[in-house]
Amino acid sequence: MKKDKVFIIAELSANHNGSKEVALETVRAAKRTGADAIKLQTYTADTITLNVKNDDFKISQGTLWDGKYLHDLYQEAYTPWKWHQEIFDLANELGLVCFSSPFDKTAVDFLEELGNPIYKIASFEITDIPLIKYAASKGKPMIISTGVAELEDIELALNTCYNEGNMDVTLLKCTSSYPAPVEEANILMIKEMAERFGVKTGLSDHTLGLTVPIVATCFGAKVIEKHIILNKEIGGPDVAFSLDETEFTQMVQSVREAEKSIGEISYQLTDKQIAGKAFSRSLYIAEDIKKGELFTDKNIKSVRPGFGKHPKYYSKILGKEAKKNFKKGERVE
Repeated sequence: MKKDKVFIIAELSANHNGSKEVALETVRAAKRTGADAIKLQTYTADTITLNVKNDDFKISQGTLWDGKYLHDLYQEAYTPWKWHQEIFDLANELGLVCFSSPFDKTAVDFLEELGNPIYKIASFEITDIPLIKYAASKGKPMIISTGVAELEDIELALNTCYNEGNMDVTLLKCTSSYPAPVEEANILMIKEMAERFGVKTGLSDHTLGLTVPIVATCFGAKVIEKHIILNKEIGGPDVAFSLDETEFTQMVQSVREAEKSIGEISYQLTDKQIAGKAFSRSLYIAEDIKKGELFTDKNIKSVRPGFGKHPKYYSKILGKEAKKNFKKGERVE
């Protein structure tokens, strides 16, 4: 069976830098790259955290955003809800799937009004069981990132979806570092999670470059998600681990080539491979031979092309008498 096409998601996230026009142009850019989908994040600073200025709410985990308070970061990064309808409409017009990550129940309700077709649960929300339960109850496909998840977190998230009758769940291997080191990508988990949990799996990638998505494709990823930015000069909270349009296009093309290269398990030759057998080895007369002379390692050889007798008969022919005259270059048949 041929491998299903990888579903490639361009993550907008905060890469509009506060401009609706930049957001809309990024949707157009995503279409030009060949991506299948554009994904938003639906929250406000007040629905994702509290406006509190104490040490608990100050980022200090060795990230790009250390020193900022959570509320300030999300106030800068969020995508205004009043933009969503226009973004969805443009994406649908362009033939892109448009969907979002909700971060609370009000976001799910809002996205339901927009006809949101897929719910993505971000890595840090995998423990938010009430959110997962509510999103799963809508009966839409669920995509869940596992960037900070232990085994029991994944099992609980999956069972929460299943208990709502929602069996269409995809798990994404994710390394929640920004940017993420390649050596921490741990792509083997894509195949392991698919086998362990019996679900579709994929990659939410924060590494730099294209290598990890390509390798993920070869390890069975059904979904690849990566941040896209119109132009890195825009700046913003996510620029350090986002691909611009040219880079994203190269990734899409590389993934498509990688999935073509995987092929299928078959020992049957294609028409081109059969034609190529003309350049394989076979037995030919290497010196003129007269009738009655013996075949030797001097007068018959295994050479290219492949139109003569199979080389496996070489040892059986050696020492036998020629039944007729042979000219150099004749096939041994």
